[in-house]
Amino acid sequence: MTAPLNRNLIVFTDLDGTLLDHETYAYSEAEPALSRLRDLGIPLILASSKTAAEIIPLRNELGFSHCEAIVENGSGVLEPQDDGSQSSDTYQRLLQVLNQIPRPLRQHYRGFADWSAEEVSARTGLPLEDAANAKIRRFSEPGLWLGSDQDRDAFLSAAQDAGLTVQQGGRFLTLSFGGNKAQRMMEITERHSRAGTPAFVVALGDAQNDVAMIEQADLGVIIPNPAHRELPQLAGEAAGRIIRAKSAGPAGWNEVIMSLLETAAKK
Repeated sequence: MTAPLNRNLIVFTDLDGTLLDHETYAYSEAEPALSRLRDLGIPLILASSKTAAEIIPLRNELGFSHCEAIVENGSGVLEPQDDGSQSSDTYQRLLQVLNQIPRPLRQHYRGFADWSAEEVSARTGLPLEDAANAKIRRFSEPGLWLGSDQDRDAFLSAAQDAGLTVQQGGRFLTLSFGGNKAQRMMEITERHSRAGTPAFVVALGDAQNDVAMIEQADLGVIIPNPAHRELPQLAGEAAGRIIRAKSAGPAGWNEVIMSLLETAAKK
């Protein structure tokens, strides 16, 4: 599927393993496509589990500080030009709700707010500076359950009764007030839609938490990542609405975006 450039194209992308190399976090192989998006004024919306503090310098470096970003795995949106001064009231309210859970249950859940930057670094493998930025949260609290399975079930029930959404990732149990990448993508798309010119949404990702975003896009792109199991066949692939890049990481990202833009320019 192709998108004429007058269709108000907007690109949403996961970061680690997609736009950023899984091992080195470099994006140099995607620079030709990034440059082309900048030249054409096409919005690039970063969508990641990273915090605003982690994404702000990267968004500036890429040249898309005028665009929104989806942060903390979809639990919030980083607004354009936000330099890090936006309030973290939602996160403080989240911690208040968490701390109201009865102590016999709450004491077995330890999250980023409970850990030093050094401990976050040790538990995530992030460099210390990045771990410090990962602690500067606005919308969600990742952590570990250290109690029994029975108490875990009671904790999850108490958290949900208190209005929290619980997501179990590969490493952390994350609490938030809800939201995911796909929901935020649709909200941001509404902002960018113009009367008479509906947005054509492209979404790229490599992992299970990107699937809903990929499936809801006009064109979804699966970027292969040898570091984890290949995503299963998705329904939209048979119709060509979802495609798979041939190369992993930023190389595959660049190939797909450049091909899309070159084809669209001929329409």
